[in-house]
Amino acid sequence: MRFVDTNVLLYAVSKDPREEDKAERAREILAARDLTLSVQVLQEFYVQATRESRPDPLTHEQAARLVASFMRFSVAEITTVVMLAAIATHQRFQISYWDAAILEAARSTGCELVLSEDLNDGQDYSGLRVENPFRPG
Repeated sequence: MRFVDTNVLLYAVSKDPREEDKAERAREILAARDLTLSVQVLQEFYVQATRESRPDPLTHEQAARLVASFMRFSVAEITTVVMLAAIATHQRFQISYWDAAILEAARSTGCELVLSEDLNDGQDYSGLRVENPFRPG
């Protein structure tokens, strides 16, 4: 299983011509069945996709429908165990708590790979590898 970070969902709905290649790649990723995400990812997607300052904001209804659609994937819950592990990961790797929570949600589902543009491409976080699916080449 591969864990998908918020940026994959956001690129998939982008209409920005400058993000066309990333949007196409994101849609390819989301066509797969071996994906997992978390409640945090869905929350971040909704907030960012409907943000008025976004070049192409979605309406509440559009974003809510997409959130429901993304729930076809396995969705990791936010638990106290995940939260406490994220606090430790935040401290250990000196990354933001929110990035650590993504990693620990992925770990809680048994994923070994996180697809994210936000974390260090290729880095191993205690057995959990990050890959930037949008890197050139």
